[in-house]
Amino acid sequence: MNDHSSEHVLTVASGDEGLRLSGEFTVWTLPYLPAEAASATRIELSGLTRLDTAAALFLAGRRDGGAQILGLSDSQTKLVETVAASIPQRENTGRGAEGFRALLESLGRTVIRALVFLREIAEYLGRFLAALGRAIRHPSDFRLTSFVHHCQETGLRAVPIVALMSFLIGVVLAFQGAAQLSQFGAEIYVIDLIAISILRELGILLTAIIVAGRTASALTASIGSMKMREEIDAMRTLGLDPDMVLILPRVLALIVTLPILGLIANLSGLIGGAVMSWIELGISPSMFRYRLLLDTSVEHVFVGLTKAPVFALIIGVIGCHAGMKVGKDAESLGAQTSTAVVNAIFAVIVIDALFSVFFAEVGL
Repeated sequence: MNDHSSEHVLTVASGDEGLRLSGEFTVWTLPYLPAEAASATRIELSGLTRLDTAAALFLAGRRDGGAQILGLSDSQTKLVETVAASIPQRENTGRGAEGFRALLESLGRTVIRALVFLREIAEYLGRFLAALGRAIRHPSDFRLTSFVHHCQETGLRAVPIVALMSFLIGVVLAFQGAAQLSQFGAEIYVIDLIAISILRELGILLTAIIVAGRTASALTASIGSMKMREEIDAMRTLGLDPDMVLILPRVLALIVTLPILGLIANLSGLIGGAVMSWIELGISPSMFRYRLLLDTSVEHVFVGLTKAPVFALIIGVIGCHAGMKVGKDAESLGAQTSTAVVNAIFAVIVIDALFSVFFAEVGL
């Protein structure tokens, strides 16, 4: 039986033992195969004069289906083997682990991701310290203008929200403390409650959380957008070190401004507590000030502000790390921004807990 196209000829002979093909077996003649070719158990191809990849794909499929492919030359056999090796393999869709094994697998993957993240954070921390050391040795390499700009962005612009938040926290502490302590006739101790809570923990912790949400996202977005536009690659082409230009000014600005924001938060929180104590308990501002100076040790201020540079360092490093991880699409930018905020806030809370344990152990 002869099947013709306009320029190509394929001859197909059917027999009891299968099919015999001769002529040109190509993408042009492949549609003219008889229906029994899809189920033939033996295909004789010694008469082929031409074989292309489309026909070779058909032969590879029939061979995998158990058919005998006979009569191919060495070059034609290599072509079929090459095409067969290029066929993508279907992924295993079998049922995965279940029950306790699935739980262990998920836990293991989470631990591995956490360890990889910690390694990357340690790498970026080292890059920041290396850039800081270089700036100390060569002050002319330090980007002072960029540093001042980021101090304004991360510090000065955050003052209103930090002050308002701390003022309201002081109001809440005074109100709730008064409601509880008045049951025992110990209203005067609400001053101690406000002072210790704000100066030691809440002032700097809530400030760090606000900065983590505000600044970590800004760092990721600014560096990530530069990564998307390939500006960082252009910096390296021009001989500029991204660690000196991007990471060092941003992280150093956070380290400088966060303790200042912590002081503002402490002062604002104490003012809020004093106002509510005056309104709710009738404690005058002069009495509030007297009790504050009498019973509150400077150690509480020291404990709170000691955490600020550490919080700032980890927030800055996490934000810069997430920015450098951004890919070429906007979806990656959004995902990394969200991840940076969550990781920064989580890290701040964990580090604060570690500080609390440490200061309790040393007696501060």
